[in-house]
Amino acid sequence: MRKSRDQSPFEHPASGLHTELHGKLDYKTYLRLDRLLSAQEPLSSPPHHDELLFIVQHQTAELWFKLEIHELHGAIAALRRGAAQPCYKILARVSNIQSQLMSQWSVLATLTPGEYVQFRHVLGAASGSQSFQHRIIEFMLGNKDPQMLAVFEHDPDAHARVKVAFEAPSLYDEYLRYLARSGLAIPPEILERDVTRPYARHPAVVATMKQVYQAPDTYWDAYELAEKLVDLDEAYALWRYRHLKVVSRIIGQKRGTGGTAGVGYLEQIAGRVFFPELWDVRTELEEVGRAP
Repeated sequence: MRKSRDQSPFEHPASGLHTELHGKLDYKTYLRLDRLLSAQEPLSSPPHHDELLFIVQHQTAELWFKLEIHELHGAIAALRRGAAQPCYKILARVSNIQSQLMSQWSVLATLTPGEYVQFRHVLGAASGSQSFQHRIIEFMLGNKDPQMLAVFEHDPDAHARVKVAFEAPSLYDEYLRYLARSGLAIPPEILERDVTRPYARHPAVVATMKQVYQAPDTYWDAYELAEKLVDLDEAYALWRYRHLKVVSRIIGQKRGTGGTAGVGYLEQIAGRVFFPELWDVRTELEEVGRAP
């Protein structure tokens, strides 16, 4: 029988720790840390101190992207089977992933312009715009742009994975289909639209969302999902804006290594929203009790 702290005030806090691990699954093996921690290979010569920061920053983001894709697939699958409530947690998790991604920009922001220019040349044409996972997320959230497929033509596997996401209905498409199956009015042209094209806001969808927001108790699942989608849209926008500011403070108005306009490109996309009617409906809601 183990003794309580009162009985053994001098017991070491690590008492009972497993130390006989030969032949057993341990932490390092489970997480494949030998592979993970050997994946950081700076190219600067001599190695610049801050290149490791740059690599870890982007590799960490890719790990979060992997989880985000996994969760978005889960949310879409739940909507397709009409299970709204499991989506609450999934979408909240995705929003928190985006918040985590936004927070980690503060680490990269400690990289000064003078430090970055000393190893930026080793990147060659490599750029975050070539992140196939990020592009999959953009497509899954509805930002369909066929021109971006060309970025991955040199990599057949990445191109195939991005193309699947490009041709599939987005998270918002599935949400609107869920609303229609729930008996809410969604125009046929929205439900049957070409999902490879960017979504365009529709006044009839705004009217339906107004109906939902005016009677949340009646349409609770539709209402709660809408709020979770707005949370995600906002978290993504904040991440995008933080990206813009960090890039601006590090490289100024230089072109991006991948050929984009750099800050100019990020400024163009900073204000995009994925779920337009969920924002538009806020303007349409009338104040309760307001005199005519």
